[in-house]
Amino acid sequence: MQKEAEKFVDSTVMEGMFSIRAILRASEDGMNDRKIERVLFDREKMKSKARELSFLRAKAKEHGFAIDFVDSETIEEMTIGNSHGGIVAVCTERTVPAIGDMKIREDGFYVMLEGIEDPYNFGYCLRSLYAAGVDGILVGPRNWFSAAGVVCRASAGASELFEIAAGDTVEMIRIFKKKGYTVLAADKTDDAVPIYDTDVKTPVLLVVGGEKRGITRAVLSECDGVVCLDYGRRFGAALSAASAASILAFEIYRQNREKDGSAPCPK
Repeated sequence: MQKEAEKFVDSTVMEGMFSIRAILRASEDGMNDRKIERVLFDREKMKSKARELSFLRAKAKEHGFAIDFVDSETIEEMTIGNSHGGIVAVCTERTVPAIGDMKIREDGFYVMLEGIEDPYNFGYCLRSLYAAGVDGILVGPRNWFSAAGVVCRASAGASELFEIAAGDTVEMIRIFKKKGYTVLAADKTDDAVPIYDTDVKTPVLLVVGGEKRGITRAVLSECDGVVCLDYGRRFGAALSAASAASILAFEIYRQNREKDGSAPCPK
């Protein structure tokens, strides 16, 4: 298992079947260009993970990757967590396109994530945003997609299924505004309005910042409005970016679900 100091280095090692299935789905649906080069499978789990092995063998023929049977120590040396189940994939890098290559929906819901300081929190954000029906993610030039393995695992594979664009944050906001989008920042400014008292109809771009660094002034100045979350009691600390993003995104989903239809609760 990798040491704590090595967690945030570039990573294209994807841990566990959730991540691997997401990569395969994304590749088959043309969502991104990441490919699996080889899968490492703990030979001691060939019987207990027979169903997963059968699935991977079928996909290996279809996608052209190898399956190597190794000992558990080999897998532990190259992984960060302990939820891999003895199965990891070594993958290619993913291209994160510029905003000009993103197919922006006319009536969509997009989220810009700015200033989130750790890849786990970033991944947790993506997990909730994907569940809330967000259409795509915008990030600045410096982002956590370099730590792809950590982000993929934390997001339960959602990071691979999103359409993503990277670039100058102010420029991206201006492009969305030209397409008729309302741009809302989530922040605790004096003019912020509680999200529950705000009529938020798509098309909308929501900007969410990290709990420490927040949203830059340059980005705030481009936004059409600022929304916030009311607390149930006096409390001086900020919610994590993942918690705030979840609440905000699901409220926006709630306000627009009559138009898009709702999905059943997961079982």
